[in-house]
Amino acid sequence: MTEQTATPTAATEEPAVPEQELPPTGAVPAAASEPVPAADAPVTDVPATQPVPAAEPPAAAEQALAVAESVPAPKSSRRVLRAVARWTAAVLVLGGLGTGTALGITSMERTAVPGLATEGDGRWDYPELSLPALPAGSPRPFNEANVAEVHHADVRKLLLPAPAGATADKKLAGGWVSTAQYLSVYQKSKRAELGQVLKDSALRHITARGWSMPDGTSSRIYLLQFNSTAFAEAFRDEISDKTSIGAQLIGSPRTDLDETWSSGGRVENTATYAYAEDKPYGSEQVRHGYVLSGDTLALVVQSRKGKAGTERIPFHQTLILQNQLLG
Repeated sequence: MTEQTATPTAATEEPAVPEQELPPTGAVPAAASEPVPAADAPVTDVPATQPVPAAEPPAAAEQALAVAESVPAPKSSRRVLRAVARWTAAVLVLGGLGTGTALGITSMERTAVPGLATEGDGRWDYPELSLPALPAGSPRPFNEANVAEVHHADVRKLLLPAPAGATADKKLAGGWVSTAQYLSVYQKSKRAELGQVLKDSALRHITARGWSMPDGTSSRIYLLQFNSTAFAEAFRDEISDKTSIGAQLIGSPRTDLDETWSSGGRVENTATYAYAEDKPYGSEQVRHGYVLSGDTLALVVQSRKGKAGTERIPFHQTLILQNQLLG
């Protein structure tokens, strides 16, 4: 038959590297070995016309100059670091945007992603299903306390409801129906025999629902409740078996096991058999299946006139949902 996008975090710009302090290129420390003249020492006058010879720089000054020349200029360093920071921020922002987009796509439904919408596969729009309330103290059919596997709920409430867009069959409106009404789906040559088997099988009652879809597909569902699981199994063996075709339905002279049925969605402890009329079929194609669930046997029939035949997917869907309601 049950969106979010991640907001990328902007990368912050790295703080500027503080400017490195270097000694002035013109300052040369005094040599420790040079004597300092005493305060009372006489000063020798130097003639104004005589040039004063420049003192040779000591070894410590030469080392300081070499260090200053080997260190890059501060302004150039700031420009390089700022350029690196800008490129790093750009890479981080783009990476954040890419990650956010990927997280947004993975969290979205497939049909919400442009270009990845899944087209309808032909399934019908059934209403939300729920199991009916049980009488006080009554267990479900496959509860450990229910050894006989009896459905204590009203089986009329276990019928699958019609999907959206369906036109209800007034003769099969979800109430009780007669044995003759049920046998009318089989070929005339089998009705008397099957009727006798039902009399001998302690049949309690039969309920049914039918509808038709806009594409011309007709659906009918019958639920037969017996007094015990053994009687339900015996009647199932009479009309359907894995090794034989079983009783033929009206409009379906040739019926074989549906090879495309994979038993998907089958409830534990139940058995499901699906059949399909192979080509060449007459004016219509008929598909039908049986669900055995404890004391109750379900028959699901779908047919449609025309060369297109009956669609496989809605038939399997209907069979699975009816199985789940009985489980």
